[in-house]
Amino acid sequence: MNETTAPVHEEPMYVSRVKIHPRRVSGVFRTLKWAALILLLGLYYGLPWLRWDRGPDAPGQALLIDMPGRRAYFFMIEIWPQEVYYLTGLLILGAIGLFLVTALAGRVWCGFLCPQPVWTALFMWVERLIEGDRPARMKLDAAPLSAAKAGKRVAKHAAWLLIAVATGGAWIMYFDDAPTLMKEFFVGESSPAVYGFTALFTATTYVLAGLMREQLCIYMCPWPRFQGAMFDEHSLIVTYADWRGEPRGGARHGQSFEGRGHCVDCSLCVQVCPTGIDIRQGQQMACIGCALCVDACNSIMPRFGLPKNLIAYDSMANQAARRLGQKPRARWLRPRVLIYAAILAVVATIITVGLATRTRTEVHVLADRAPLFVRLSDGAIRNGYTVKILNMERVDKTYRLKIAGIPGATFTVTGLVSDETTEAALPVKGDSVGTFRVFVRVRPESLKARATDIVFSATDAADGRGYRRGNVFNGP
Repeated sequence: MNETTAPVHEEPMYVSRVKIHPRRVSGVFRTLKWAALILLLGLYYGLPWLRWDRGPDAPGQALLIDMPGRRAYFFMIEIWPQEVYYLTGLLILGAIGLFLVTALAGRVWCGFLCPQPVWTALFMWVERLIEGDRPARMKLDAAPLSAAKAGKRVAKHAAWLLIAVATGGAWIMYFDDAPTLMKEFFVGESSPAVYGFTALFTATTYVLAGLMREQLCIYMCPWPRFQGAMFDEHSLIVTYADWRGEPRGGARHGQSFEGRGHCVDCSLCVQVCPTGIDIRQGQQMACIGCALCVDACNSIMPRFGLPKNLIAYDSMANQAARRLGQKPRARWLRPRVLIYAAILAVVATIITVGLATRTRTEVHVLADRAPLFVRLSDGAIRNGYTVKILNMERVDKTYRLKIAGIPGATFTVTGLVSDETTEAALPVKGDSVGTFRVFVRVRPESLKARATDIVFSATDAADGRGYRRGNVFNGP
């Protein structure tokens, strides 16, 4: 018997954009999205204005990336350039946390917390406020150009630009003192870099949230490409119960649903979707998990006397159980969840312990490479070193410098100690790096090899805590 193979329909890699006009909807998930939007935008615009007392001559902003001062401040935590690994740890912590959240609740990050949907939702709200809901906007698009249409479009884009300017202006406040920066910004006294970055973030916000919208999520964002590997059949995602909804079709109030599906084919789930997909076609990369289609469907089902959650935030395993008439159950403790949680706990513990036990003084020693050594007139061998002492506290300190490892070694400190000595006091101002040129002198008979280990120790004169750093002494 000859078998025929049905032709395979291949979706194009890219299609021209069809403008989407999302409809207004109300419900549980719409309320959650509004709450997340208000909270996140409130934090974004408000955090730079929080104050934190770090003492005199210290930045008073709670969250600050001080580029000129080469510091990062997070409330009581101060990060120096040498401690950039803490920021790396935070990035790793965020990535693993995102994996964990995805394993539990699918694309909840994309639907509720990602900056792109958050600002896009704000822009859509402005658009709906000025141009009306979906039918009014579609009618306006189809209408010929008129004074009324032009006025609405100008008002909409002007409002978008104001939001975009506020977004860029808030971003730069994380890199300088917010009150001072805003005063200088509006009187024209800020640097070109400030105005340049404000313009850059204004443009990106306007284009991405206002003009591109779902295009960014579908074509530019890498997360949808691999987020499928993060969740499994027990992860909560937006699902359509096709076993209950099909075959779909139009319906009238009061009619019987015996022998047919519960989906009345009203298409509200498609009309409210910010990316324009039809969730009834199954899982799709363009679905951001906002669950607005759940609210739309749940607003229709009671009108026909049907149970809600034809479209629901549920797991595929639970949907399969319901299809068979079995009781669904949540399975939160799964191998991948436990692995992500364990990694998250380990990284968080390492960062916390590191911050709690880190020293506030560091000593670094760099040996001269050209020349490696100098033979003095009396036959002694001299090596040059650059000694840096980081005083991360905001009080001036004095450190007693000593050298160990080579018998009879003496040294001088340029600008501080001109006579050969075995101990010197090095002053270092608070919250700064003290840099010293140290020349070590050794008799050739004290050297057993061409490279001999040497140890520099700096002892805090106030509390007696010592800090050591090893290096080598080069000889002939």
